[in-house]
Amino acid sequence: MLPSVVKVFLICLYLYLCLCNNEATTDIPKDSSVPAVIAFGNSYFDSGNNNLLKTIIKADFPPYGKDFIGGKPTGRFTNNKTLADYVAKRLGVKDYLPAYLDPSLQDEDMVTGLSFASAGSGLDPTTNKLVNVLSLSDQVEMFKVYIVKLKGIVGEEEANNIISKSLYLVTSSTNDWAISYTVIPVRRIQYDVTTYASLLVEKETEFIQEMFKLGARKMIFFNTPIIGCFPIGRTLEGGEARKCGDPLNEEVQTFNTMLNRQIQFLGSNLPQSRFTIVDYFKIVHDIIENSLQYGMYVLVVCNILVEYLKLSCVKCLMFEDWREP
Repeated sequence: MLPSVVKVFLICLYLYLCLCNNEATTDIPKDSSVPAVIAFGNSYFDSGNNNLLKTIIKADFPPYGKDFIGGKPTGRFTNNKTLADYVAKRLGVKDYLPAYLDPSLQDEDMVTGLSFASAGSGLDPTTNKLVNVLSLSDQVEMFKVYIVKLKGIVGEEEANNIISKSLYLVTSSTNDWAISYTVIPVRRIQYDVTTYASLLVEKETEFIQEMFKLGARKMIFFNTPIIGCFPIGRTLEGGEARKCGDPLNEEVQTFNTMLNRQIQFLGSNLPQSRFTIVDYFKIVHDIIENSLQYGMYVLVVCNILVEYLKLSCVKCLMFEDWREP
C-alpha cells in the first residue's frame, strides 16, 4: 500500500490534471497520451544523479532505499520511490525513473523518460555553487544531449513526438530559500525577500522558455513547500519550542505567489503549452494541520514532544516509521 503522504499527493495531482478548470491552469485531457515522464529539479526527483558528483549532498548509503528494490540505496533521498517515480507508475509509463547519469542506463530506459534532477540544486546559481550540484541550466544541457541520443534510438520524427507529448515534472526553488537565503544567508545580505523572489522567478522563466524551445509542452511545476516547518526551519526560526518558522514560510509564499502569476502568464502566451502548478506548500501544510486525517499518528506524537520536551522533529521521527492506520 502507498504511504499516506504519497496518496494525498497523487489525489491532489489527479485533481490538478483532470478536474481543475480555471485561468491558472490548462488541463491535460484524460485520454491524452504520455509516452514518457521526465523530471528536473532537486532531491524530490533525484534518482541518483548526485551519486556521480563530488558533493556532500548524497543519498547512496543506508537507511536510504531500505524499502526500494533489494533494500539498497540508489541515490534517491527517500526510503523508497521519489514523487516522480510514483507519478510515472500511476500514469502507466514505467515503475520508476532512472537517473540520467546512471552508468547502467539502457536505450530503452531513455524512451520512456528519466530524471535529470540533482539534490541540493536551485534556480539561483549561487545555491548550486555552494553545494556543488547540477544547476537547472546544467540539467537542460543534459536534456539537449538526451534529445540527440533519443533521435539516434527511435528516429527524429518519433523523438520529436515523444518530446512534445511527454510530461515534465519540475521542482526547483526549495534549496534557494533553505540554503542560500537561510542556512548560508549570502543572498539575504544582497536581496530583500521581494527582489530575491523576483530573481528566482526570472530564472524559472528562462528555464521554461528554453524547455519550450526544445519541444516541451506539458509541464507540472511544484512550488516551494512549507520549509519553515522543516527541521531546519523549526531550528532556525521556531524559537525554543521548535515551532514552525512562520517568517520563513511567509517569505516562501511571497515567491509562490509571484511564481504562480508568471506561470499563468507564460501558459497563456506560449502556444499549445499545458502548464499546471501543484501547490506543494498547501498540500504539506494541510498534512501538518490535519495529520490525524491522514493516519499520521507518529507526527501528532512528534508535535507533542516538540512542544513539551523541546525536541526537534527530525529526532522524533527517528523513533518509529509512519504507518498506515
